[in-house]
Amino acid sequence: MPSAAANLLIDGFGRVEEHVRSVVSGLEEADLTARLDPDANSIAWLVWHLTRVQDDHVAEVAGTEQVWTGQGWFDRFGLPFDPASTGYAHSSADVGALRGLGTDLLTGYHEAVHERTVAYLADLEDADLDRVVDTSWTPHVTLGVRLVSVLDDATQHAGQAAFVRGVLRRR
Repeated sequence: MPSAAANLLIDGFGRVEEHVRSVVSGLEEADLTARLDPDANSIAWLVWHLTRVQDDHVAEVAGTEQVWTGQGWFDRFGLPFDPASTGYAHSSADVGALRGLGTDLLTGYHEAVHERTVAYLADLEDADLDRVVDTSWTPHVTLGVRLVSVLDDATQHAGQAAFVRGVLRRR
């Protein structure tokens, strides 16, 4: 049975998964790739990016291969990026490269990452959250801090995607 802290994290990541499904539901590619200005992030890029960061960071702390490469999502997406790319420091042109993606592809990848995240979290004990996972920062980053950081980043990007959807719907 997951610890109390793990249950809170599972709930938080579950909310992100619900937001992702909700924000892309029923959208066509034109809406998924629409940009509110020429350099703005699209819904497709925001959802892809938040999922890539979650996949990358959780796989790193879990010591597993990323879902992106291990389950063939990199090939299915067919993006012109290095397999290690998570979208960090992407240019406006990179954001525009996310084309030809449907809601099923975006939500399918996110659901696969969510399942892997929940499986990892379910085995955590509260004491595990104090384990240092990154010594390149001062203070060092613990597992708990890293997971909250990933959750916060995903929540922010899901909210940004929902905002874009709302603006597009009002047009």
